[in-house]
Amino acid sequence: MEPTSLDSARVLLVQARAGKGMERQELQCFVERCQLRPDQFVQVNVARGGRITPDALDGADALMIGGAGEYSARLDYPWMADLLALVRTATDAAVPTFGTCWGHQVIARALGGTVVFDPERAEFGCGEIELTDAAATDPLMRSFPPTFFANMGHSDRVTRLPEGTIELARNASQPNQAFRVAGKPVYGTQFHSELDATRERERLIAYREHYRTVLGGDEAFQEVLDSLADTTEVDHLMHDFLQVYVARRA
Repeated sequence: MEPTSLDSARVLLVQARAGKGMERQELQCFVERCQLRPDQFVQVNVARGGRITPDALDGADALMIGGAGEYSARLDYPWMADLLALVRTATDAAVPTFGTCWGHQVIARALGGTVVFDPERAEFGCGEIELTDAAATDPLMRSFPPTFFANMGHSDRVTRLPEGTIELARNASQPNQAFRVAGKPVYGTQFHSELDATRERERLIAYREHYRTVLGGDEAFQEVLDSLADTTEVDHLMHDFLQVYVARRA
């Protein structure tokens, strides 16, 4: 079946952004990478009082979960149980679901995987990613080159994938850079699929004090900023996801 238009697609975007500015910036990143209009997103920002209700997925063509500068997928917050339940409901119902960075970790945890704090393997800036053999036949990742570059920023990581999932990408630092639930349109990428170099620079600067502490000072922070680069392979990943799993089933 040929892809149909995404003009009427509706995406539920779950965010955990304490600041209004970062909430807006993250939405803009998803708008750009998904190639949708802002009005096609329904935002639920759990860090600013947004509630995940039992009917949250009603009318949604896809669920997307973004990053979270101040929050960890390892920890429990008043809204975390509802978010984990939402991921399980979406997975059971085969709702196309995509998580990036923190969202990737949330999906893994919701489905039974393990997320840990691992500052020794923290990744910031632009780094090389390698596809696994399984990616060669994956409907979304098979068009990617065997290695590519992506922008990253995380201290937590997924050390164990849930049962019934497929590792799609890894790198020299760590496994599980991307995964998919077998037989389901549910994906996570540890790298920032929603950010190009410009947008990641904005994000890092907005959280400058946090990252200066994590990285150990201004010099290390500047090195990360200088390492950011265009990642053309990743630019279209989220739009491709919507084309493969939303447009083609419309």
